[in-house]
Amino acid sequence: MSDAATMTNVPTSTPKATRVAPQKTPPSQPPGPVKTSRFKTPGEGSSVGISIVTVIVLLALWFAATNLGWVKPLFLPSPQAVFQQFYEYLTGQANDKPLWQHFSASLLRVTVAFWLAFIVAVPLGIAMGMSRVARGIFDPPIEFYRPLPPLAYLPLIIIWFGIDETPKILLIFLSCFAPLALAARSGMRSAAQEQINAAYSMGASYWQVIRYVIIPAALPDILVGMRIAIGFGWTTLVAAEMVAANVGLGQMVLNASNFLRTDIVIMGIIVIGVVAYIFDLFMRWVEKRLVPWKGRM
Repeated sequence: MSDAATMTNVPTSTPKATRVAPQKTPPSQPPGPVKTSRFKTPGEGSSVGISIVTVIVLLALWFAATNLGWVKPLFLPSPQAVFQQFYEYLTGQANDKPLWQHFSASLLRVTVAFWLAFIVAVPLGIAMGMSRVARGIFDPPIEFYRPLPPLAYLPLIIIWFGIDETPKILLIFLSCFAPLALAARSGMRSAAQEQINAAYSMGASYWQVIRYVIIPAALPDILVGMRIAIGFGWTTLVAAEMVAANVGLGQMVLNASNFLRTDIVIMGIIVIGVVAYIFDLFMRWVEKRLVPWKGRM
C-alpha cells in the first residue's frame, strides 16, 4: 500500500470550537425611593430618649429662671421649694392633711365616677351604633352638653344634689360619659361589611355577630375613649372638689391658691399631672394587650 492510501485511511480529528455562553445581563430595576431615615414607616421608632431630654431641658430652664432671679417666687417658685413642699406633704410635716389622704380621696372619686360612666356609656354607645332609634334619642342630649365646661353646670348640680360627695362624683361622671359613649358609637362601625356577611353566611345570629364580630372591631375605639375619659376625669377633678371639699388634690390646690402658696399649687398640679400620665400609660399597656392587631391591618 502506498503512503497516500495509508494516509487516507487515517481519521483526522479537527478541534471542536468551544461555545462561550452569552453573558446574561441582570434586568434593569427602577431606582427605589431615596432613603432619608433608618426607619421605613412614618412615626416608627421609640421617642423615650427624646422625651427624657425634653423633660431635662424644661427642668433646667425652670431652675435657671427661678434661681437667677428672672421670675419672682410668687409667680414661679424654684424646683427646690416645690420639692420641699412635696416632701413635707409626703411625710405629714405640712400644716395640712398628708398627701396620701388627698390622693386617696381624689383617686376614689375619679375611679368611682369613671367606672360608673363606663358601665353606662359603653352599652349606650353600642346601642346608638346599632339602632337608629337609640341614636335619635340619646345623641342630641349628649352632643348638647358635651362641649359645655363643667363649671357651667356645676351650680345647677349643687342646687339639685347638695354639697356632699354626690355632686363631685356626678361632675366627673359627666365629663367621662360623653367621650366613652361617642367612642363606643364610632367603634361599632369599624367592622367591615365582609366580616359581618361572612359571619351571617356561617350561620351566626344577630346577637352573635354583635358579640363576636362588631364588639371586637369596636374595642380599639372604646379603649381610646377610655384614655380620653380618664384624662377628662382628672381635668374635672379641681372643679369637682370646689364643692365644699375638705380633702383632695383639687381642694389642696384651691386652698393653697387662696393663701398665695404658689409652691403648693405647682406641687399639686405636678402630682395631678403625673398620676394622670401614669393612668394613660396603663391604658396604653392594656390596649397593646387586648388589641395587639391595632395599626397592623
